[in-house]
Amino acid sequence: MSAILAKKLGMTQVFQDDGSVARVTVLEAGPCPVTAVRTAERDGYDAVQLAFGQTKEKHLSKPELGHLGKADAPPMRHLVEFRLDGGGDTQFQLGQSVTVESFEVGARVKIAGVSKGKGFQGTIKRHNFKSGPKSHGSHNVRAPGSIGASADPARVFRGIRGPGQMGNKRVTQPGLEIVAVDPQKNLLLVRGSVPGPRGGVVEVRGDA
Repeated sequence: MSAILAKKLGMTQVFQDDGSVARVTVLEAGPCPVTAVRTAERDGYDAVQLAFGQTKEKHLSKPELGHLGKADAPPMRHLVEFRLDGGGDTQFQLGQSVTVESFEVGARVKIAGVSKGKGFQGTIKRHNFKSGPKSHGSHNVRAPGSIGASADPARVFRGIRGPGQMGNKRVTQPGLEIVAVDPQKNLLLVRGSVPGPRGGVVEVRGDA
């Protein structure tokens, strides 16, 4: 399984060999040192832990620095585990560096990240409700409308779509296609949109 951590740089477009235009998201991916390898015999599951985002030693605690030191890794800000489908210890080794070269052009990946926070929003923006009439003195332009009966059941059912916090949640976007790989600059160009703001850290893994 291919997996790497990346920083979202933004969106652009590239011209392909057939002259078509591909709208892509540019990701600065890796290099990510392997800081831990979990095995089913020792930990009960197979996984690999990758580090990303170099920082200063003063920004990390002594246990964090000691953990990274076991893999001869520099101070890194982000640590993420990727589950493996068995036998992961043979593919990844402690101290190994994972780069964009583990991905191929045309491969499908799924990318997970925290979506942009929109704050407290109404039902029209949050759930795509339709607005009310805007003429004849109507006062119900953006109101959500009726949400329940009066006497029976005399309550509002749980899970009703209403106003509230929008965004700022973990989102996984599957089926994205890799358009280009630049090992010199550690860049991945992915067709489509990636969750999160510019500068946000995302998880890229193969979508077999």
